[in-house]
Amino acid sequence: MSNETEHPKGEAAHKVYRTTPARTGKMLVIMLGICIVGGAIFFGMWDYWISQPPPVVAMMAGGDDHGTVAVHTGATITSDLSFIESSDFRTLAFNALPGEPNNNPTINMEIGDKVMFNVVNDGRSFHSFGVTHDDEGFSGIIPGSEVASASNPLKGGESGTSEFIAGEEGIFYYICTVPGHREQGMVGTIIVGDTSAQVMEPEVVEEVMEPEVVEEVMEPESTPVEFSGVISLPEGSGAPGCDETNECYIPFNVSVSAGDEITWSNDDSAAHTVTSGSPADGPDGNFDSSLFMAGGTFSVTLDEAGEYPYFCMVHPWMIGNITVN
Repeated sequence: MSNETEHPKGEAAHKVYRTTPARTGKMLVIMLGICIVGGAIFFGMWDYWISQPPPVVAMMAGGDDHGTVAVHTGATITSDLSFIESSDFRTLAFNALPGEPNNNPTINMEIGDKVMFNVVNDGRSFHSFGVTHDDEGFSGIIPGSEVASASNPLKGGESGTSEFIAGEEGIFYYICTVPGHREQGMVGTIIVGDTSAQVMEPEVVEEVMEPEVVEEVMEPESTPVEFSGVISLPEGSGAPGCDETNECYIPFNVSVSAGDEITWSNDDSAAHTVTSGSPADGPDGNFDSSLFMAGGTFSVTLDEAGEYPYFCMVHPWMIGNITVN
């Protein structure tokens, strides 16, 4: 039996191939078999598909480089933390200053446990919060553990909540993420798993912070210099030390005429404020730049004669003074 179609004489012959019912049946059986086997494999691994999110999700959850997912399978721990500052602002801590009970309390937990952080800014300076695996610096913050940020921090009296789920064993750190504040003592330890792990004690802070020095340098006793343009917030002013030479604002004590415009330029890599008042008494309301980032500027015009001390709310050792004639 031929599978070709005959054409009338005079017309071009076109071959048309047709399959047989037997061939069609075989193809359907093969396709059905592929679907059955594929479905069996897929549903046989169902637990895997629903328990393994994409690697990017694992990274955002704080898992390791191999995609370990931080899933809450254990206990829930509540940790109440407050930002604390010494009277000279040189020592910072959580809950209590070094040497006092409950200073930077260590948190012990197991893989799968979750810590709920309730943080409140009980200080005058600006602060923000996060958990990191890094043993220094303020980067590597695990998503979900943040409260505010260095560019949008908590002001005095403000609070927030966050959480951290342990996805692997090791040592983590809860810190103030404002640059320089961790080095001043705002760092606590989270131990996941083996509680015999070596813990870093932030004892260095006590040696760095000498309160006597600040009392002398926080008083701008030098003769005001004639204002010649822009007051600079120099590189490195976000860390203690510039106050020892009165170089947190350069020049730090200027004299201007009433109605003159005064401009500050943030030449540091950290965010700062220019806030009228003093660290001891807080803002007095005459002017405030709010937080402005590296490369930013802030200007103000003062029309009334008098003394206008000012400071940085984020780094209170930074002080300056304006004399308006």
